[in-house]
Amino acid sequence: MKQSKVGFWLFLLPSLLAFTIVVLIPAIWGLGYSLTDWNGISHNVHFVGFQNYKTIFLGDKDFLHAFLFTTLFSFCAVIFINVVGFALALLVTSKVKCSTFMRTVFFMPNLIGGILLGFIWQFIFIQGFGAISKITGIQGFSNWLSDTTTSFWGLLILITWQLSGYMMIIYIAYIQSISNDLIEAAQIDGANYIQRLRKIVIPLVRPAFTIGMFLSLSTCFKLYDQNLALTNGGPYNSTEMLALNIYNTAFKYNDLGLAQAKAVIFLIAVATIGLIQLYFNKKKEAEM
Repeated sequence: MKQSKVGFWLFLLPSLLAFTIVVLIPAIWGLGYSLTDWNGISHNVHFVGFQNYKTIFLGDKDFLHAFLFTTLFSFCAVIFINVVGFALALLVTSKVKCSTFMRTVFFMPNLIGGILLGFIWQFIFIQGFGAISKITGIQGFSNWLSDTTTSFWGLLILITWQLSGYMMIIYIAYIQSISNDLIEAAQIDGANYIQRLRKIVIPLVRPAFTIGMFLSLSTCFKLYDQNLALTNGGPYNSTEMLALNIYNTAFKYNDLGLAQAKAVIFLIAVATIGLIQLYFNKKKEAEM
């Protein structure tokens, strides 16, 4: 018994050490810096208590806007990414030809870095859409990244294109685990495709929705490089997300103490929203 306990802790020790060094200590360190006025360069660091938090909640309109924009964007992105990912999974698990090739093509955007993706879509929105606007005369295709509304949709298209293929893989795993006997029995009973989808596939794939929504929600809240490359927060800071706002506070305005306070609020908000989403999804799974 003692040997198995020793083996357990020895097996766990490397992971615990890595977690402590890479996550726990920097988090505690950052929490301490959020109570100071450190500018990131000077050795003179003064304790200011909760002044940074007061500044954020009482006077930082840019942070509040970034928070609301990120929340709205993440809510829309979670829906788009998972609906498209599930639709792609249904497509490639059907009897369509070249399904293996399509899986590769749909997953490929996930392998491209966020900065590169941002510049690719910046070219498409400015040059590609601009050319379409000139040819067709439709003004809706022009100046996509110069307008506050279409910039939002531009970011949404980019992240949906990038993450849908990844979510597709999760949904494929669950769809393929459904017994063929169930599907065949439903077919014999006269159930059409929509009925089989509603009554068999979606209920049995529900755990995948929990995973997909959690992953997409946490990814969208932390979005930085795509935001930087595509819009850089513009126009007029209308598309500045939380991670970019924190980065600018730290390295553009050299206010590391304030940036750390924002990061702490960011961490608490993402953890809270993620746990709430997990709770309701798990509750829904239990009800079914």
